[in-house]
Amino acid sequence: MPARRPALDESGRLHRAAPAKQAPGRCARTILIAVSLVALFSCAGKRPTDLGVSEGRLRPCPATPNCVSTVADDAAHRVASFDLAVAPDAAWPAVEAAVDAIPRSRVVTATADYLHAEVSSAVFGFVDDLEVYLPAGGSVLMVRSASRLGHSDLGVNRRRVEALRAALVEHGVVRR
Repeated sequence: MPARRPALDESGRLHRAAPAKQAPGRCARTILIAVSLVALFSCAGKRPTDLGVSEGRLRPCPATPNCVSTVADDAAHRVASFDLAVAPDAAWPAVEAAVDAIPRSRVVTATADYLHAEVSSAVFGFVDDLEVYLPAGGSVLMVRSASRLGHSDLGVNRRRVEALRAALVEHGVVRR
């Protein structure tokens, strides 16, 4: 196919065609798609206002299966306790470092005995809340990890807590 020559007007200058008009509704569809993508990829949900320690314990898990805790009353939500193998004052810096090393985690609150981190999923950015508490004079860490949105987490929170346990066992902070 031969190359098209540019159109010239009567004075010999290059003639530029008017830009093609978009089909009606195309702009609206583009905006709708953009807004949908932003909503899809920002699945953080609102930060719960009732996180933390109350009456010496972390908040209980909800009835949904997207939460695990060392202090859960039922087997579906319970994970084994984190029994310290070292003194609490030696354990806490290692706990902070292990939580900080979790991919896509961001520590929100860190005190001398409580830590709250937000952990985002790799693909859609779903945010889970990971909490660790070391009661004063205690030798057992309380750990809770829960999804903010949805019903099931496909075991993500349980795997996260067990990975945290493995890291702390590897560093000699928690017993097997």
